[in-house]
Amino acid sequence: MLQEESDLSLIIAQIVQKLKGSNLYSQLERQAWASLQRPEIKLESLKEDIKRFFKTSGWEKKLQNAVYSELSVFPLPRHPAAPPEHLKEPLAYMRKAQGSWEKRILKSLNSMCTELSIPLARKRPVGEQKELLSKWNEMGTDEPDLSLFRPVYAPKDFLEKELFVELGLTTGQLGIDDSTQVPPELFENEHVRIGHKVLAEQDSAAAQQYVRQGSPTALRAELWGLILNVSSRPEDILYYEQLKTNVIQHDLLVDSLIYKDVKLTASNDDYYFVFEDYLYQVLLCFSRDTSVLGHFAYNSASPPKSYIRGKLGIEEYAVFYPPNGVIPFHGFSMYVAPLCFLYHEPSKLYQIFREMYVRFFFRLHSISSHPSGIVSLCLLFETLLQTHLPQLFYHLREIGAQPLRISFKWMVRAFSGYLATDQLLLLWDRILGYNSLELLAVLAAAVFAFRAVNLMEVTSLAAAEAVLADLSTLKVMPLLQIFLFATVT
Repeated sequence: MLQEESDLSLIIAQIVQKLKGSNLYSQLERQAWASLQRPEIKLESLKEDIKRFFKTSGWEKKLQNAVYSELSVFPLPRHPAAPPEHLKEPLAYMRKAQGSWEKRILKSLNSMCTELSIPLARKRPVGEQKELLSKWNEMGTDEPDLSLFRPVYAPKDFLEKELFVELGLTTGQLGIDDSTQVPPELFENEHVRIGHKVLAEQDSAAAQQYVRQGSPTALRAELWGLILNVSSRPEDILYYEQLKTNVIQHDLLVDSLIYKDVKLTASNDDYYFVFEDYLYQVLLCFSRDTSVLGHFAYNSASPPKSYIRGKLGIEEYAVFYPPNGVIPFHGFSMYVAPLCFLYHEPSKLYQIFREMYVRFFFRLHSISSHPSGIVSLCLLFETLLQTHLPQLFYHLREIGAQPLRISFKWMVRAFSGYLATDQLLLLWDRILGYNSLELLAVLAAAVFAFRAVNLMEVTSLAAAEAVLADLSTLKVMPLLQIFLFATVT
């Protein structure tokens, strides 16, 4: 009991410290001072009066949402005597594996830099800055020679049900067309009504609970923004513009990796090719955003470092490279592409993606023991398949078609680029709702279950991959429900 209280006190202190450096804190401070001029604020009941003012004016709710947002990404409490690295990743062998992986990525990046005789970063000449600025909204029309660039790595190189009660067969769901409990149109009408109420309340926790049953298309953008505690304040728009200016002024090696990735993935996708310019804008700005470095406090990975020329190994001349500490891999742009359907204002799109990344997506390409980490998802996927479809699991193993070799790329990309967009957004609703990526492993196992009859007949990895090549016709919610609940004996 005492340990729990100690952990709670530590969490409260750390969140207070984090919020003290936020824009919200300074706004609250200004409001508190301004409220002293109000006639209803009395000196003898100052504390209670100001608290009452904050509640009635809506500032208390904004503070609640900010605290809730911090708790969503806050690492589990650790023992006070535990070393700092345990906060990022408690298991030594996981830290070692992540360290080895990071060295491999850096070696790949530096080798490319040496082979192509180009710097990691350079100041763009003024003429080039002007040209880029003039083409900012149509970067997809530019065709730089990317033939010599290669992705730093691709997913192939990086090779419990009770949690999801709201997905049950007796609970109404968006994404289910033939519910036996309530006619879908009646459920949808009532769900939309409740959704408007949740938005009116501006409560992040309520919004998160709400989207576990799916988000109405017209409300999704606002609901996700509320869950992620993202708003379009003038200072956020200004911050985005500053990142844009940084892109205009400085050329980074990773820019070419971003261009190449968009060309190889989203530009060739029937759903996402129209958003090519948005993807460049968001990803180029993201690479310069040093605020992203904050997530390494609870990420098992460490941001890669580069040294100023001639100062190799001297720590004071080391800088994080790229500035956000994230080296994009093949398929990275697909984390952004689906969000383009929801957000058409660049700075809002950018904020939503950044928050999705530092809460969820980073876990899909770093090695850790976290339940939403890619290692845990791989284990969960194989456990589910072995438990529910043992014959299929061992048949595929026997013919050299390791199931994980097929499903791994789906999970690393959170199924983006594999499912139809409407279905993908229904899946991401639930990821946000449960604040967990574990449904990726459940859906991957459900896809194998759905195609089990065909898969039992294949005799090679190539044939198994052919059976599972096209997921664009699949319906996410029926698959999840059938796998999670209809298979229970």
